[in-house]
Amino acid sequence: MTYPPNDQAFELPTRPLTPPDHEASQRVTRLRQLGLGQARESEFDEFAHQVALDAQKLIGLPSTPVAFVNLVGDDQFVAGVYTPPAAAEIVGGILGARIPLNAGYCPHVVVRRKALILDDVLAYPRFAGNPIVDKLMVRSYAGAPLTDRTGTVLGTVCVVDSEPRPWGKPGLELMKRRAADLVDRIHRREGLSG
Repeated sequence: MTYPPNDQAFELPTRPLTPPDHEASQRVTRLRQLGLGQARESEFDEFAHQVALDAQKLIGLPSTPVAFVNLVGDDQFVAGVYTPPAAAEIVGGILGARIPLNAGYCPHVVVRRKALILDDVLAYPRFAGNPIVDKLMVRSYAGAPLTDRTGTVLGTVCVVDSEPRPWGKPGLELMKRRAADLVDRIHRREGLSG
């Protein structure tokens, strides 16, 4: 049996990557109270660079992965980023400071309130095929939520790489520890201790 040619691309129904976010308005209010999510901050860029170096050392990568401090409100705000020179053109040409909530994995981490480790994104059908992730050529992801003293998840700290990586439990622990470190810094800025 033959079928007539079809010049239109077939589109699968899209399903949201993240579950419903019942804490979005609380998060937006809290980010405003903290004065976060309006401008990139060099402190967060430096923090992302250190996270990338930690991840590189942890699993013996030949180069540093891309690392983000991502605040999630009405959209995703890249508050800090480290991009190694080899990835700078790709990342810089795709990502702005603001990213839609349906792009990437960080909104999922925020809503779930749990760290997420994807050694190979393509091994997880739910997470494979995310348009921005495909454009960035992301094959692995490790991220943890930034949960502040009020219990509000402000965003994430994460690393991504263009190759599958064995993050495993050590990667999970690294991301959780670094997320706690960043929340402590945020509390100090607020005039509180962890």
